[in-house]
Amino acid sequence: MKEPVDLKKEDGTALIMLNRPEAYNAFNLDMVGLLAEILTELALDRQVRGVVISGEGRAFCAGGDLRWINGAQESYGRAFHQLAARYHQAILEIRRMPKPVVAAINGLAAGGGFSMALACDFRIMEASAVLRQAYTSNGLSIDGGGTYTLPRLIGMARALEIAAFDEPIGAEKAISWGIVTEVVSDGEGVDRALEMVRRIAKGSLTSFGASKRLLSDSFSTPFEVQLENERTLLSWVADQPDGREGVGAFLEKRNPRFW
Repeated sequence: MKEPVDLKKEDGTALIMLNRPEAYNAFNLDMVGLLAEILTELALDRQVRGVVISGEGRAFCAGGDLRWINGAQESYGRAFHQLAARYHQAILEIRRMPKPVVAAINGLAAGGGFSMALACDFRIMEASAVLRQAYTSNGLSIDGGGTYTLPRLIGMARALEIAAFDEPIGAEKAISWGIVTEVVSDGEGVDRALEMVRRIAKGSLTSFGASKRLLSDSFSTPFEVQLENERTLLSWVADQPDGREGVGAFLEKRNPRFW
């Protein structure tokens, strides 16, 4: 029996493939629970320096599996409550992981799949892929951190437009609005995402992880507190092996050799 999430590791990079292509990689409780477990393990795996998430078949991820919700032996509200608990764990692992996480959007990314892509650090979108927030068209409210990440990426007015009208977003609009990082030809998303991760991984992950956390926290932190957080992390990073190596390499006028 195939697993609903497939994991491959190579050259210090982890490739997560959502693996329910028959359901457009929509997630049920088992699938999203496994995804959260994998992300938790990868965050702690020192041999893994970056993560790519993509989907098997014609979709990146269609979000929560509404057929599973309908078949659950409980109310819709209770089923969503259970599903969201594990889904949110996966989202938090992506946001807090001190290494790059890149979404390779190879087809439809809708609902929770859209929000999960937004939670990643970078988004590589294939030319024929389509984004949909989808929640409001199904009488639901946006989940998975989408109401946090979307307005910060594109501004409140455009985020509200997406929430209100839920029009499909093609690659051209996605790149012009700043929703995605880069658009590539069909079939090239995973390779480009892996290339991006490996490029970042050649640098200091200590530096990347600290900077990622500071940037993420900055939207909800007063300026004076943010300054103190910056000072605290700068002091900590400077005493780590990467910090000492980076400063030493600068003074010795050579390229740094990070772990």
